[in-house]
Order: sequence, then C-alpha cells, then structure tokens
Amino acid sequence: MRSRSYDPDLTPPWKKSGPAPEVAAEADLVVEEAATGFCGAVVRCEKSAEGLTVTLEDRFGKHRVFPMTPRGFLIDGRTVTLVRPQAVAAPRGPLLSASGSVAVPDAKARVARAGRIYVEGRHDAELVERVWGHDLRVEGVVVEYLEGVDDLPAIVADFGPAPGARLGVLVDHLVPGSKESRIAASVSGADVLVVGHPYIDVWEAVKPASVGIRQWPRVPRGEDWKTGVCRALGWDMSTGEAWQRILASVRTYKDLQPELLGSVEHLIDFVTVP
Repeated sequence: MRSRSYDPDLTPPWKKSGPAPEVAAEADLVVEEAATGFCGAVVRCEKSAEGLTVTLEDRFGKHRVFPMTPRGFLIDGRTVTLVRPQAVAAPRGPLLSASGSVAVPDAKARVARAGRIYVEGRHDAELVERVWGHDLRVEGVVVEYLEGVDDLPAIVADFGPAPGARLGVLVDHLVPGSKESRIAASVSGADVLVVGHPYIDVWEAVKPASVGIRQWPRVPRGEDWKTGVCRALGWDMSTGEAWQRILASVRTYKDLQPELLGSVEHLIDFVTVP
C-alpha cells in the first residue's frame, strides 16, 4: 500500500485567500486599516525595529501608526498589501564646477595658452585655484603669483602682451585714486587687462556667513589688517592658520562676494578670447 502525504492546511481550496495586490503607500493615498476600520490618508512610511509602519491621518487630523502587514488594508473595499514606495531619483542636471560652470568630467589639462593671469597675493591665488581651478585647466590658462603691484610694469614689459598672448591681472584694493589704480592705468592696453576688488584684503571677498561670522571687523588704521581681524574675532592663531580656516569655508562661487566673481570671470574671458 502506497503512503500518502497530506497538506497540514485543511482549509478547503475555495476558502483559501489568494495573494492580495501590492499597492505603494504613496502620500495622500486613502486606505482603511482592516483590523480596526481606521480610515485615513497616508502621511509617511517608516522603518522601525518592528518593521515597516505607515502613518495614517483621518479627516479630523488624527494620526495613527499601523504595521504594514500583508493583506492589512482596504482600498475601496478591496484587500491590499501596502508596500514602501520606490524612491524616485531627482532628475540630474549637468555637473557643475565650483565656479558654477558646466564641469568637464575626467578632463585633462589643456596645453597652456600663451596668455596668462597674474594674481596679487598668495592667498588670492589659492582662492582663485579653489573656485576656478577646474575651468582654468580646461581652458589651459596658467595663473602666476604676483608678489606686489609695484612689480607689475616690469612684468608686463617682460611678458610682451600681444593679441595671441593676452595678460590679465587681479589686484587687491583697486579703488580710484589709489597707488594700485595709477599703476594699473599705466600698463593697461588692448592686450593687458587689470581688474581688482574693493577689499583691503581678499579675506573680505569671502562672505562672512560662509566663514561663520556676522561681518568682517573694522581694523584701526595703522594696524596690520589680518592681525587685527584675528584679534577682533578672538581667533588665537597665526594669520596663516586663519587663512586656512577661511579657505576651507569656501566650497563654491556662492561663498564669494560678487565683486570678486565678476573680476575673475572677466579675466578668464579676456585671456581666452580666440
């Protein structure tokens, strides 16, 4: 006699429940919790120690949290299984560089152009590299360090600017009537552009909020500006350490004042003109 195996579930086939359709618990979906009859709109889905839960809000604004068990909810009288909605990736736009321009992924540095940009001050040069470094490498523009504006006439004469080799210069505190403005006027020409910003030091071109301060302090005339800033802000550090703190706070062009942004963009356009 052959042995027979029996299914331990003795429920008649016509009484067995089939799998309920799965429905994503999207926000504002109105469902009824099968066990309690609580009806409400989906507010959120969360993962807890007990598993996935859904929060419902009824028409009176009352919230209740239920486990998302199989066949645990009704929609228009139909039994369903609520599941967590799929995360939808936000549409991606073009990748931007720190300067806000469209980045060129895996771009190799272009062969250097004959045209150059000189930047007065080491801190200025580091700030330009931080925000515009990608753009400058793509365009093949070399940035040189200018120790002081007094050296500018000799540098221009030695460089020999020409239509195919333009020279751009970024100067600190370029305001009318200053020594800087007089030197700039003496060397400017069709192939030499000298621009600047109105700040005593490029530190001020970084937005105070980005550094975490309310404003840049006023330093009494005759006191070293950087030292005075550290003293006024209570920064017990050297000016070099203070600059590294400031530079680290700059991530994109949004951390800089528009006066500096416009000047640097103008220089890049000037030296890269065909």
